This record gives sequence, C-alpha cells and structure tokens, in this order.
Amino acid sequence: MDGGGDGGGAAYNPRTVEEVFRDFKGRRSGMIKALTTDVQEFYRLCDPEKENLCLYGNPNEHWEVNLPAEEVPPELPEPVLGINFARDGMMEKDWLSLVAVHSDAWLLAVAFFFGARFGFDKADRKRLFNMMNDLPSIFEVVAGTAKKQSKEKSSVSNNSSNRSKSNSKRGSEPKPKYSKPEPTKDEEEEEGVEEEDEDDDDEQGETQCGACGESYAADEFWICCDLCENWFHGKCVKITPARAEHIKQYKCPSCSNKRARS
Repeated sequence: MDGGGDGGGAAYNPRTVEEVFRDFKGRRSGMIKALTTDVQEFYRLCDPEKENLCLYGNPNEHWEVNLPAEEVPPELPEPVLGINFARDGMMEKDWLSLVAVHSDAWLLAVAFFFGARFGFDKADRKRLFNMMNDLPSIFEVVAGTAKKQSKEKSSVSNNSSNRSKSNSKRGSEPKPKYSKPEPTKDEEEEEGVEEEDEDDDDEQGETQCGACGESYAADEFWICCDLCENWFHGKCVKITPARAEHIKQYKCPSCSNKRARS
C-alpha cells in the first residue's frame, strides 16, 4: 500500500479554484498509480475476506486501501464501499475498470464539495470543471481509451519503428528508449488543415503517459515500452535516464504483470 495514511481526508482546505484543482490532480495521480503501476500491490490489498474496503487518493499523490471513515457525517465524501468483494467475481480488467469509474465519481464529488463549502460561483464551478475535464479520466487511463485517442493522432508509419528510439526528449542527440514519437506525414498534413483548431486539438494530439494520462512536456524524461509501445514518464515507472541506457528491452509494469501471470 502506498499512502499518506490520512484516510482520504483533507490535509488542508483548498479555498481557490487552483487549489481545489491541485488537490484533485494529487488524488487522481495517486489512484491512477494504484490501478496501473502499483496494481499488484493494490490487488493484494483488496482481499475479499476483509471488511468493506475503499480506495483513497491523497493530495500528496499517494493512495491507500482502507476502511471507511467512522465519523458520521464524514469530513469529506467517501469513496464507494466494498471494492474488495468483487475482486474475485469478475475479470481483473473489468474489476479495475469498475473501481476506476467509481474513483472518477469520488474525485468529482470531493472537488465540488470544496467548491460548495467555499462558495464557488457559477463561473468558478465552470472553470474548475473545465480544468478537470482537460485531463483524461481514471477510467480512460485504466481502460486504455486515453492512449487509443492519442494514438489516433500520433500513429506511426510502417517504416518509423526506429524513430521511437532515436530522438531524445531531452535533446537532439539520438538516445535509445526514451524519445518522443515524431509526427507522421499524415499528421503533418492534418495539422496544416486544422490550423484554426490547433488550440483544441493540440492536447489530444500529444503523447500521453500510459500511467498517469498526462500529456508530454519537453522538460520531462519519458520511456517507451518495447511490447505495447506506450509512453511513460520516467518518474511514473521509476526509471531514470541513467538506468534506461542499460535496458536492452524495456517492459512497462502492465506488460510485465501480464507476462508474470500468464
């Protein structure tokens, strides 16, 4: 279990739209870790023999599986109860997707709880929702929808398999394993046609991390999985640039877990 131990409660009270959004992003990142990179530990903790368990995301980007708060009413809206009971009754992928859907609902509930508590007006609520909606949902990340949407915009051509290992995100010097996919010829033509809508399309067209779902930023280190060809922040999969230099074939946590269980 990876957690701050606060049971999902607020370590602080965010009072502005930006603070609530920062709280939302931290909790979201923690829950995505539980359902992707830390999925084996999450699966183990959700023992059906235990009592009603909940998945909490904390503002510090940690997660925890714990019993619900005992106080009534609770300090914050509570996540769905009993996620552990369904673990062995359905396919793992379906179970994780179900937990992801309920996690998305909980994050929205917490964010708008703060909004109501601190008197956000219509404009503030709309701005908060738009900021949250710009990020892929947890379900989209877990189900792979976010990655598929990104691939539709940045799909590679048949002869571009080498390009994913040739250009470093940190510079123009060729380095293996951690480059950003170059746009295909079709993408370049599409960008020319859709010049007027580039503000709306840029975010969807950018590569998204297979772990946290956030878009590529030039100042961050990324690495590509040789099996599923998805991209990940180095920090999300605990790979440093120095370590990447010595990896002949990188397998992301999801692909490693699949092979271990098959």
